[in-house]
Formats: sequence, structure tokens, C-alpha cells
Amino acid sequence: MDKRVTFKGWALPLLLVFPQLLISAVFFFYPAGQAIWQSLFIPDPFGLSTQFVGLGNFEFLFSDRFYRTSFLTTAIFSILVTLASLLPALFLAVIADRLIKGAGVYRTLLIWPYAVAPAIAGVLWLFMFNTRVGVVSWYLGQLGYDWNHVLNEHEAMGLVVLASAWGRISYNFLFFFAALQAVPRSIIEAAAIDGARFWRRFFTMVLPLISPTLFFLLVVNIVYSFFETFGVIHTITSGGPQQATTTLVYKIFSDGFVGQDLGSSAAQSVVLLILVGVLTIVQFKFLEKRVHY
Repeated sequence: MDKRVTFKGWALPLLLVFPQLLISAVFFFYPAGQAIWQSLFIPDPFGLSTQFVGLGNFEFLFSDRFYRTSFLTTAIFSILVTLASLLPALFLAVIADRLIKGAGVYRTLLIWPYAVAPAIAGVLWLFMFNTRVGVVSWYLGQLGYDWNHVLNEHEAMGLVVLASAWGRISYNFLFFFAALQAVPRSIIEAAAIDGARFWRRFFTMVLPLISPTLFFLLVVNIVYSFFETFGVIHTITSGGPQQATTTLVYKIFSDGFVGQDLGSSAAQSVVLLILVGVLTIVQFKFLEKRVHY
């Protein structure tokens, strides 16, 4: 019989959750409230006065062609980053989970890239693909391919996707590997005795058992691609060429800190907050039904 922990009164439970509530209030609720409030005003360039415009900032945003384009750019970017970080991580976790020689060394090496900050990862990939001194671009030139992500929109998008997904593979690998280690070996051995091959066992038995981890990583990686990839984009392309890599979060920075349009920037942050919230709810509403706990 399961024993449940009960508290007499409300003081101790409130005390235990108070630190988390305080952190959420300071770093989420207060900034979100400030963004909603500032989105209703247009400040002057010097920040000395503000003019109330109501929903005028939002009306201007959705009439802006470049802002509407950033939605499509963000959708493409987030899908590519999520796939490019989840699929290799799952493959590497499956390989590392098998009994191979030196598996411990491989697992340790695969974890290292997660320690690299996104901005530093962007600098590393920028040096490798630099059009003048980059070692990868030089080898591509030897093969007859003229790499230039400064001018080519598709190459710029591909580079920021690779740089963004590179460090995230290690994070996903840790969770996938832990989930695979928790799969009962007796089930796999029974399937193998019945004649099921490796990939058949994986797709019909292992993948459903690790679906909670897969669902969690799917949600987390989509949120990551929306918010935490700013450093990579800023260091590699700065949103170019011709705003081909200007995602929603980078456009907030570009309009707010570079263009000094704080009202529009606040309105964009509100839209982005609502968008990510809706996407998360949709994922829990429809995708969680396929998850087997």
C-alpha cells in the first residue's frame, strides 16, 4: 500500500514553494507584465515621454511585411533545429546504449558540446565557415563549391541551424540515453528470441517505451529554437542576409535595441510569448495522446 505524505496546515507547503514562486515572479511574471504594459505605448527616442496608442503597435506589426516574413523564417528555423538536434541525438544514444568497446569514452565526448554557450558555438562555426579563413569553406572551395553564407540566404540558414543544433545534440543525448537504459532488457531479449530484428524491436517496442522522453524533448527543443538561439544568430549572421535568418526573437532585439522602437519591440515580445504558449498547449493537447506512460 502506497504511503502518501500529508501536511497539517498550509504554512509548510507555502514555505516550500515560496522560493520557486519568487523566482517566477521576478524573472517571468514581472517582465511579462512590463512588456504587456509597454506594448500599449510609443516612447520617444530619448525615453522622456510616452504616448498611449492602445493596440496601435500590434496593428502596425501585422501590417509590416518583414514582420510577417519573420513568422515563416521562425517556423522553418525551429523545425530544422528540432529535427537536426533530436534525430542525431537519438541515433547516437542507440549506438552508445549497445555493448561496444569504449562506450564510456564515447558517452563522455558526446556530452562536452553541451557545455559550450550558444554565442561561443556561433563563433566557432563562424570561424570554420568564414569565407576567407574558414577551414570548412576552404575544403568546399577545393571541391568546387563557392561557400558564401554572407550573400547566400540558404547557406546562412543552414549554418545557423547547424550551429544551433550542434550543442543541443548533447543535451538530447543525455535524456535519450537515460531513457534507453531504463528499458527492461528482458523485453528486448524476448523479442530477439522471437526473431525480431534490431530496428523492428526499436520501432515497435523501444520507441513507444521512451515516448515520454521524446515528447518532453520535443517541447523543450521547440522552446529552445524560439528563444535561446539568439546568440547563435547574432554572432553568425546578425539576421542577414536580407533578413533571411531574422527570427521573431532576433527581430525583437533588432527593433528594440538597434532601431530604438521600444513599443513595437514590447508588442513583438507579447506576440512571441502568446505564440509559444499556444504551441506548447497544442503539443500537450494532441501529441501527448500518443505518449505511453
